[in-house]
Amino acid sequence: MKDQDHTKEQNTDIVEKKPKMKVSKKAKKVEDSSLGEKEVEIREVVVERKAGFNYVEVIVIMIITLILGAVIGSFVTYIADSDKNSQISSEIPSELEEFVQTYHNIITDYYEEVDHDQLLEAGINGMLEYLDDDYSVYMNEEISEEFNEQVEGKYTGIGVEIIQQEDGKVSISKVFTNSPASKAGLEEGDIFIKIGDTDVAGKTSSEISELIKGSDVKEVSIVIDRNGEEKTFELTLEEVEIDSVNSKIFEKNGQKIGYLEITIFASNTSTQFERKLLELEGENIDSLIIDVRDNSGGYLSSVTDIASLFMDKSKIIYQLDTKGVIEKVYANSNTSRDYDISVLINQNSASASEILAAALQESYGATVVGVNSFGKGTVQKAYQLESGATVKYTIQKWLTPNGNWINEVGVTPDIEVTMDGDYYQNPCDETDTQLQKALEEISK
Repeated sequence: MKDQDHTKEQNTDIVEKKPKMKVSKKAKKVEDSSLGEKEVEIREVVVERKAGFNYVEVIVIMIITLILGAVIGSFVTYIADSDKNSQISSEIPSELEEFVQTYHNIITDYYEEVDHDQLLEAGINGMLEYLDDDYSVYMNEEISEEFNEQVEGKYTGIGVEIIQQEDGKVSISKVFTNSPASKAGLEEGDIFIKIGDTDVAGKTSSEISELIKGSDVKEVSIVIDRNGEEKTFELTLEEVEIDSVNSKIFEKNGQKIGYLEITIFASNTSTQFERKLLELEGENIDSLIIDVRDNSGGYLSSVTDIASLFMDKSKIIYQLDTKGVIEKVYANSNTSRDYDISVLINQNSASASEILAAALQESYGATVVGVNSFGKGTVQKAYQLESGATVKYTIQKWLTPNGNWINEVGVTPDIEVTMDGDYYQNPCDETDTQLQKALEEISK
C-alpha cells in the first residue's frame, strides 16, 4: 500500500479493467504499493490527461458536477439546519428534490442511528448501479487513494515490494532504484523481524506495510533477518518513483533484439519507456520486443505518447466513439522508426495494453505474439469528490486504428502461442514459450 499525498481533482479519462483470469506470471505482494499488500492481480486503469476537454467531455463533467455538487451541497445544508428545507429546494434542480428530501427524512426520522457518509455513499452507488456497468463505480477514500497511487507511478514510502512466503514470513522481493531502501542497503530476500518496537512474526504483508507507512512519522526503524543475521536499518520515508518499464537485450541468430516490458501505463511510464528505448538503440539493436503481458492498462495519454514514438502524425493510434460520433486520434509527434517490432500479449493484457498492441499491429505492421487479450474496449472518466472518494463512469468506446471494437473479444495475435506448463514450474526466459517464439520470428 503506498501512502502519498494526492490532489483533490482528477479530471482524467480512465479505462479500468478487472480481468477475471488470475493466472499471472508476476503475482506478488507490494509493500507500499497502490494495490495494497495483496496479490497483484491485473487491475487496469487507462487514463487520459488533458489540459482541456472537448465539447462532449465538458458536457459530461457539467452533468456529473451538477448532480453530485448539488446533492452533496444540499446534504450539508440539510444536516446543518433542518429548518431550511424550502431554501434548499430553491437551490437544487427540481428533479433532485425528492432525492434530497428522502435523504433528509432518513437522517432526521429513522428510528436508528444512520451514518451520514455511508448513506451518501449508498445513494451515489445506487446511481452507478443503475447503469449496470462493471466499470462505473464508486471508490471510497481509501480505495481512491490506492487507485491514484497506482496510476501516478509514485508514492511516499521506503521503496520495496514484499511477498509473503509459504512459511508465513514476509520478505523483500524487490528494492526500487534510488529509494530510501536501496540507499540504506536493504536487499531482496531480507526477512522482516521488527518494525519500530513491533515484532512482526505472524503478521501479514498488509499489516507490515501499514506499520511502515501507517503513521505521520516519516522515520522508521526496521530489523531484518539476512541469512540468519539480524540487521537494523533506520529509514526516512520519501517519494519513490515506481519503475514500470524493464529492459534487456537478447542476442539470437547474430542479431541484437531489444526488449521492453511495460507493467502498467502510469503517468510517468512514457518517459521511462522513451529513456530506456533510447538506451537500447544506443546499443544498436536490430529489432524490438514490447511485452505487455499481464499489464492491465493505465493512462491513455501514456499509451498515446509511447505509440507516437514509432509513428508520425499521419498514423492513427486509436479511435474514440462518443455516442456514435467517431474521433480519430493520430500520433502526436513526427518521430518514426522502421525496425521490426513484436508485441507480446496474453489474456491479462487489457485496455491501454490492447490499445498499444492494436496500434502497432494495424498502423505500424508489428507482429503480435501470444493469446487473445482481455477485451476491454471502453473508456472511463474519474471524478474525485471533495471527500477524497472517486466516482468513475464510462464515457466512450475506443476502437482500433481500423475501426474494430475489441470489447469482450480482445486483440487477436498474428502468431498464437500458449505458455508451456514448464514455465509455471520454472519461470524464466528459457521456458517462456511466447518470448522464445517472438525472438525466433523477429530474428529470421
